[in-house]
Amino acid sequence: MEKILKRAAAALLSAGAAVSLAVPASMSASADWKKIGYIGDLNGDSKFNVGDLVILTRFVLGSSGIPESGVYDMDGAYYLTGVRSQITSLTNDDIRSGVKYLQLADIDKDGVIDTYDLVALRKIVIEPDENAELVYRWYEPEIEKPDYISAPIYDLYGSLPSQGEGRAVVFKVDFPDCKFSYSASTEEIEEAMFAPADASNPHYPLESISAFYERSSKGAMHLSGKAYEYSAKLPISNYEGDKFHIAVINEVLAAFDDQINYSDYDGDNDGTIDAIMIIVPDVAGDSNWWPTSGVYGGDHSYKPDGMKIGHVTVGNTTIESKGSFSSFVTTYSHEFGHNMGLPDYYFYNVDDFQGFHGSGGFEMMDDAVGDFGAASKLMLGWYREDQVSIFDSSQGEHVFTLRNSETDDGNCVIIPCGTLADKYRSEFFIIEYTSLDNNNRRLADLWWKSTGSGVRIFHVEATLNDNRTYPSFLYKSGNDAATDYNRGKRFIRLVNEGNDKTDNLFRDGAVINSSTPGYMWYDGNGGLTVDSGTSVSVQKGADDTYIITVRAN
Repeated sequence: MEKILKRAAAALLSAGAAVSLAVPASMSASADWKKIGYIGDLNGDSKFNVGDLVILTRFVLGSSGIPESGVYDMDGAYYLTGVRSQITSLTNDDIRSGVKYLQLADIDKDGVIDTYDLVALRKIVIEPDENAELVYRWYEPEIEKPDYISAPIYDLYGSLPSQGEGRAVVFKVDFPDCKFSYSASTEEIEEAMFAPADASNPHYPLESISAFYERSSKGAMHLSGKAYEYSAKLPISNYEGDKFHIAVINEVLAAFDDQINYSDYDGDNDGTIDAIMIIVPDVAGDSNWWPTSGVYGGDHSYKPDGMKIGHVTVGNTTIESKGSFSSFVTTYSHEFGHNMGLPDYYFYNVDDFQGFHGSGGFEMMDDAVGDFGAASKLMLGWYREDQVSIFDSSQGEHVFTLRNSETDDGNCVIIPCGTLADKYRSEFFIIEYTSLDNNNRRLADLWWKSTGSGVRIFHVEATLNDNRTYPSFLYKSGNDAATDYNRGKRFIRLVNEGNDKTDNLFRDGAVINSSTPGYMWYDGNGGLTVDSGTSVSVQKGADDTYIITVRAN
């Protein structure tokens, strides 16, 4: 039986077809099974080649790890992958009694990965039709996930998915004449990028970008990836003067072409690398290397491993010392917001660049301080269906309960200007109860900002700039013709805007109406002159809530 399975799998593998073998009923009765690959296919490209040999050779020499672990049953025909703690939860006695530990690189299945496996893998590369073995995955029944709203931002120009699995490949790059003040290891970079959420971590809530996103998205988005090191071939001046950083991007991607399968960094399987990140030395200076993110500016026919190149982040914000990476996390959390398609909320080429001020004036896409706000979470699809309430003026009056935005129960209320367009691509107010919990925990330590907890209202104008190549928001910062240099319509404003000392959060007893600064709709010239036609009353509720009553005038 095992020999037949091997030959059938190998024949289909070499032909490039999908392999599908029946799983015994006794197994499927107690567990779900899925094919994950083949023994020896360490880079997951469904081929046996030099790439697999490189991975295994480096592991045997002690320079890198091996992907994918698992277990298998006694007869060796069917395999499972998981962690040891999951094995005990199997309910089928036949499986449990025969379970052994396995890694895809343990080709001779002796429990040790060594040179004997390397010899065996070489034989597989030479004669795949005699050696391919399918690996099946057992997993616990999926817990029913909440229904998140469809992410309105998904079909804009961002390449990093804001829902589901997002993948980033990270390169730490130095130059012959420019080195890092502190040379963080790839392990340190991966910790700052992808470490799991941990409220006990001393860096919390900035223990990693992935952890920050997990909390902000209520679990809707998971960021993962891997970091690599590279030394550029030429002095740094050879790579400067190009805002798209095409030369260094092309050189780095080409250098790792044999080692990296770039399709591994396409979490949503849309044929585009989700995110590429290049970190250069802090001493490279800001004039050429200030952290930025944007679409790839090179030849779009260049497709490593057949993948389109999506957003690329390049910057000189680095890990400053061992265990010191809060600036790294906040800076690149902001930049990865661009990779998902969000614009800057701050202004360009002005002395006072902040888009928001006062006690409610913190937002990751403005000053990279604090959590993403309600408008960002709405666009990214970080609300469940039941967490978005839309006021209907025909009701005359409606009472809504706002729950803490820094919890998984955090919600929002939308007051549209007229009819709310599909995917929220029109003008509206969005209201949330923000607090100093979780991702906002460190705001209270910012001595230069008056910060607090309460209700805040954003004024959003999310009309689409229907550019076929790079569709984006029409009134985003930098689109000066549409925004009249930020004097007219803007993608986002804060109602009751003031200065940094203004307390513009609304609390118990507050009433917001046409006399409240900024609580007006835009006129045809971009001025805030049109009566909103509504008023909002705020009351402190029980159990960490605020109650708002919205009335049509």
